[in-house]
Amino acid sequence: MGGSGIAVYQKIKEVYDLNMDIVNPYVDPTFSFMSCDHDGKIRMDCSSPFAMASLISLKEKYDIAFANDPDFDRHGIVTPSVGLMNPNHYLSVAIWYLFSHRKAWRSDLRIGKTLVSSSMIDRVVNSLGKEVYEVPVGFKWFVDGLFDGTLGFGGEESAGASFLRHDGSVWSTDKDGIILNLLAAEIKAITKKDPGEIYGEFEKEFGKSYYARIDAPATPEQKALLKNLSAENITSTTLAGETIIGKYTEASGNGAKIGGLKVSTENGWFAARPSGTEDIYKIYAESFISTEHLKQIQEEAKKIVLAAIA
Repeated sequence: MGGSGIAVYQKIKEVYDLNMDIVNPYVDPTFSFMSCDHDGKIRMDCSSPFAMASLISLKEKYDIAFANDPDFDRHGIVTPSVGLMNPNHYLSVAIWYLFSHRKAWRSDLRIGKTLVSSSMIDRVVNSLGKEVYEVPVGFKWFVDGLFDGTLGFGGEESAGASFLRHDGSVWSTDKDGIILNLLAAEIKAITKKDPGEIYGEFEKEFGKSYYARIDAPATPEQKALLKNLSAENITSTTLAGETIIGKYTEASGNGAKIGGLKVSTENGWFAARPSGTEDIYKIYAESFISTEHLKQIQEEAKKIVLAAIA
C-alpha cells in the first residue's frame, strides 16, 4: 500500500531469486494509486475489501497475494479460494500452521489473543493441546511474553501479529506484517493449500463463525461507567437463548482490566468497550450458530450493557 518497507520485499526477491511479482513498487505519499474505501475516502486498510480491490482483482493470477499498510505492521492476505481473508480467519490458520510445523518450538508455548478476537482461535488452539493467553485490546499486552519466549504467537483481530523465529528465539515484540505475509506463502508451499482452503476445513471441523462489530451511542457518563464495571453489575443469566458461562471485566490471561466487559456462552459471546474519541461504545460479538443468533446476541448485549450502567 505504498509504504517505504517495499524495499524489504525487493531485497527478499533478489536474495532468494523468487518467482514473485511486486505489483505496486512505488512509494507514493499521495496514495493516488489507491482505490477508495467504503465511504469514498482513501484509507490504508489492508483488511478492507474496498481498499484492497486492486489486489483482490488479481487473486486468480497468483497462488497467494498479500499487502501491508504503509508502516508494514498489519497484513492482508488474498487467496484464490476466498479472496481477501478476514483477519480472524487468517490468525486461526497461522496459529495452526506454526504450532503444527515449528518442531524446534517448546511444547509449553502459549498463544496470545485479544479478547475481541474470534473464538475460532480458541477452538483451534484447544485441538492442538495448547493454551490460550487472552488479554485486553492492545498489542502491548503481548510484549513481555514474546520477549521472554513464553508466547509463541500474539495476534489481534485488526490484522496485527508476531511470532517467534524458527528456532524458538525472539523475533519482534511489535506487530510485523511482513512475516505474516511471508508465512502465508510458506503455508501454501508446504501444505499445497492456500490459507482460505485451510480455514474452510476449520469450519467443517469446529463450526462456522459469524462475527461482527457494531457501535451504539453512549454519553460520556455512560462510557465512564462501562469502563469501570465489575462482573457483579451483570445480572443477566442468559444470552441469546444460552446460559451465560462467563462474565469478565478482567482478561482471563493476565488479569488486566478490560475497560469494559465480556460475556460468553457455549456458542457465542460479546464484548463491549467505550470509544476513546466518540460518544459511542463498541460491541464485538460472535456466534457459532447463525447470523440470526449473532444479531440476537448484539441486541441483547445492548440491553445488558444499558442495565449494567443504568
